[in-house]
Order: sequence, then structure tokens, then C-alpha cells
Amino acid sequence: MCGITGIINKDGTPVDEALLRAMNDRIAHRGPDADGFYVDGAVGLGHRRLSILDLSERGRQPMVRRDRYWITYNGEVYNYLELRDELEALGHRFSSGTDTEVILAAYEEWGEECLARFNGMWAFAIYDSQERTVFLARDRYGIKPLYYCDEPGRILFGSEIKQLLLATGRAVANTAMVLQTLVTRYENHTAQTHFDGVLALVQGHCARIGLDDGSFRIRRWYELAVDPAVTGLSDDEAVERFRALFVDSVKLRLRSDVVVGTCLSGGLDSSSTSGVAAPFYREATGQPFIGIHAQSLEERSDESPWARRVAEDKGLTLHLVKPTTDDFLQTIDELVETQEEPFGSPSMFMGWHVFQRAAELNCKVMLNGQGGDEVLLGYERYYAAYLKSLPLGQLASESLRTVRNSSLGLAQVAAYYLYFTNPALRIARLKRRSPLRRELWGDVDFAALRESAAAFRDLDQLQLHEIGTLQLPHLLRYEDRNSMRHSIETRLPFLDYRLVEMGVSLRSNLKMRDGWTKYVLRRAMKETLPDDVAWRRSKLGFEAPEKTWLAAHEDAMIDEIRRSRIVGEIADLDRLLAQFGAMGLRDRWSWFNLAAWERVHDVQWA
Repeated sequence: MCGITGIINKDGTPVDEALLRAMNDRIAHRGPDADGFYVDGAVGLGHRRLSILDLSERGRQPMVRRDRYWITYNGEVYNYLELRDELEALGHRFSSGTDTEVILAAYEEWGEECLARFNGMWAFAIYDSQERTVFLARDRYGIKPLYYCDEPGRILFGSEIKQLLLATGRAVANTAMVLQTLVTRYENHTAQTHFDGVLALVQGHCARIGLDDGSFRIRRWYELAVDPAVTGLSDDEAVERFRALFVDSVKLRLRSDVVVGTCLSGGLDSSSTSGVAAPFYREATGQPFIGIHAQSLEERSDESPWARRVAEDKGLTLHLVKPTTDDFLQTIDELVETQEEPFGSPSMFMGWHVFQRAAELNCKVMLNGQGGDEVLLGYERYYAAYLKSLPLGQLASESLRTVRNSSLGLAQVAAYYLYFTNPALRIARLKRRSPLRRELWGDVDFAALRESAAAFRDLDQLQLHEIGTLQLPHLLRYEDRNSMRHSIETRLPFLDYRLVEMGVSLRSNLKMRDGWTKYVLRRAMKETLPDDVAWRRSKLGFEAPEKTWLAAHEDAMIDEIRRSRIVGEIADLDRLLAQFGAMGLRDRWSWFNLAAWERVHDVQWA
């Protein structure tokens, strides 16, 4: 797990090595163990190393193979040992114990098709000095980030936006994205970022840059789809296959030459990950597995009893952190700088403090349960789409069981469906609540909201949309920035592509049944977790004490909003401040977060 940097001059002029180093240093937190550079005329590659596999000098990057292929790489390919064996059988030889060298050999052997063989997370650039091309690639679901600027004379790329802003010398707001996120709260759902001229290489895409002709071609290399063969599995077959894949996914993600631990919220996903990992880790290392839990100040969102229950049952060494209101106030600017783009909730601070504690414990790799809700329909808003998918004869009985085993009533289920499938209703509600200036409503792009409403009418399409576009991408951005700010690598077993492909392809009643979300996972964990954990009804997930925190910071939030030029440009400020105290917590946070983002990143309004 590392950070990458690149400059490609389209006109063939030599790369400015001082700029390359400055861009690379800007992400020193992603790789504090070493840095490295390679410059060949108009091509410059930089790398920051966080040593996880083969801690020796043989793992340094940029790494070269056969004096032709140079790579700068961020991520982990967990099945590198199996691929290495396959490549050795084809005549390849290796001098290190890294997955980086395996990627280079795989690219040499199979070209761009090597991507389909990788099980993991990655963002990398490979420079072929013979063909004079640069190949960029991002993993299937976008776990690892890759940003770029395509300017008239050069292409810049890197792991974080701040590198590119340093190189361009400008931080100008992308007006369309600011308005869209502020109104709809959608983030990271397109290639656009909140900074003008800075784009993301979208998950599941790759690009090839031609140095001689200046070409820059992007294509999709992976697309998630439903597999009919999985849909036909019986209940028992599905549970056994899912369990086997999940266990293998966890075991692969325990491969490391440094200490591995886990983020233990106490919810089903993190508990399942911890429950499977703990005995394997203890057997392999002779050490207890480390779990870290962020405890909320508010009783309603305190999941620490559940984290303790899992830790005691599975023999984890549990570390609790309890972020205070003072911690929240002192961390705001640093977290806003870390996340780079506006984010929708103060809950981000809980994960921040988990990774901060992991760094203090020198636990450089952390497993997390991210992705389980999207892969297995874990959110309550999915109930309505699930019930609609059922045959009419099952609807009444399943609806009653849903009410019994979930926190929703039938009226709430119906309201969810009516609201999420009706874009006109949603847009009208957003307009009624928002203090955005009236003349700007015509500039707000509601296309993503309409796409979401259409997907909500079909459960399979909803799930594909949530994973590929609307829900998972911004959660992965939060995860990456929080962890890497503290030089921690996070690994996500639920996003093993085999598990994701199986999850979306399962029959809907293996994901939701009788009011239970993630039904197949609950059954698969029968021998792993205590029943009261596996069949727990409540769902929180590292939820922050937002009410307490924002109440303590309200005066400062209002002052920040008053000082913001961007807020002044787009909002009816008098109306905003008059209704601020009556706004929902997330609405208050969104306006304040926008103002803080502007100040911390010195963002100019176009």
C-alpha cells in the first residue's frame, strides 16, 4: 500500500524533477517508509512506499523488469503467490517476494488482460519504454484512488487530489459538482471531482497514453453483472459457497509481513470479518488478533457492548477509543484537508480515530467490513425494493415478517418506496428544504437522482447501481483517506470480486428474508459468531455522536458559513442562517463542511 505520482509531457520536453518530487512528497503519509523516482525524458514516475510485503530494498519502487517495464503501484494483489506459481511455470523468474514484481511479470505475459487475473485493490502506472506507452489501471470497485489532469501540454496523475493542485497551482471549485453534492448529497459518482480540471479514473477502467502520438484512451475493463448460475443455487448450496468464499477472502487478506488487526464496530460485517480472521491469525502468528472500536458518547449510538461480546468470544485484544467533543473540534480542519472533497457526515471522525489508534499500536494493516451492506442488501431503504420484487402471493406474509424482524413499520416501507422511486417528489422536497438561491436551481444536475429512482424499481439494478455508482464509491474514498493519512492499509474482504459477483447474483430472498437483511451471511456465520450477534436486529456502524458534537460547535459553524464566499454566492444567506437551528443534522453539517472545505483548501469560485 503506497502512493503514486506521475508527469507525462506531451511535447516531449524533459520532466521537471523538482516538481515530481514535490508532488510525491505531498503524499508522504501514504508511504513513510521510502520514496523513489524514475525519469526518462518526458516521463516521470514517483512512489511513496508503505512496506507490507518483502520489507527489504527489493520491494522499492518504481520497479523495473527486463530494463523495459517500469511500475509505480498502490495496492495489494492478494493472490500474488498463486499467480507467481503460474508465471514461474511459464518461465518467469523473480528476485523479490513482492506482489509488485508479479504484476510486472503478469503484464509482460498477458498485457492488459492481466487485470482480470488479479484479486485485490490497485491503482498503478506501467511505463513501457520500448513501446513508449503508459498504462494506467484502477481496480474493479475503486478501492484505491487514481486522479489525473489532462492539460494541453501534459498529463499529471496521482493517488490524491492535493498532488495535482500543487502542480497546477490552482484550486477552483467545480461549480456543477458543488451544487449537485450540496443538494442531493451524491459524491464520487462520476469522473468529476469538486475541483475544476481534476478527474478520477473511474473504478473498473484503465487508460493507455501514447507518448509519440499524444493519445489518451480510457476504456472500461470490468463490469459487474448478475450470474444466472448463482441465482439458481439452493439455500444450503448458497450458504456453503458463500461461507467458503468469505473465509478464503479473509485468509487471503491476512497475507502480510507486518501486524494485521481489524476495525470492530460491533455490527454484523465487522464481527464476521473479525470472527473468521482471529483464529487463522492466531494460528499463523501465535499472537491474538487486535480489534479497535470507536465508542460513541451517546448511548443510542454506542455499540461497544457488541464489540466486547465479539472480542471475548473470539479472543481478540480489544482497544477502545472514545472521541470526545474536544477531539472533534480539534480534528475538523485536518480531516477536511485529508478527505479533499466535501463529505456528508461527522461519522467520518470515528474511523479517523480508529486508524489513529492503529498507528499508535504499529498495526499497519487493518481489515474492515466495508462493502457488506452493498453486496448483501444491508440498508433498510432496500426493503421496499425487495418486497416489490416478490410474487404477489408472498407479499403480504413477507411484509408482516419484515415488520417483525426489522425496525421498520409497513408505512415506513411504503414511504421508502414512494420516495426513492419518485424523482419529482424528491426534487420538490429538496427544493423546499434548501436555501440555495432560486436562480441556481436550473444549474443543479438531477440526472444521478433520476438514475437512482429508475434503479430502485428493480432490485438487481439497484444493487449494481449502488455498488458501481452511488453508494460504495464515496465510502471507499472515506476509507482510503482516513486510513492512509495514518499510514494504515485497510483490506476489505467483502469486496473480493468473487464474493461481490456472488452476492449480487444470489436470489433476493437469500439477501433479505423475513425482515432479516444479509440473510445468507447470518446463516453462514452460524458456527463463527454467537447467535445474538449473528441475528442482531439493530444496525449502527461507527456512528458518531453527531447531535452532541454539532451542538457544541454550532456558533463556530455559523461563523464559518458567514465567512464563506462560496456559500454567499450560492445561498440565500439570511434564509440559511434563520433556519439553521431547525435544519437536520446532516443539512447543517453539509453547509458548514462546504465552507470549511473552501477555507482549508483555499478554493476559488469560478
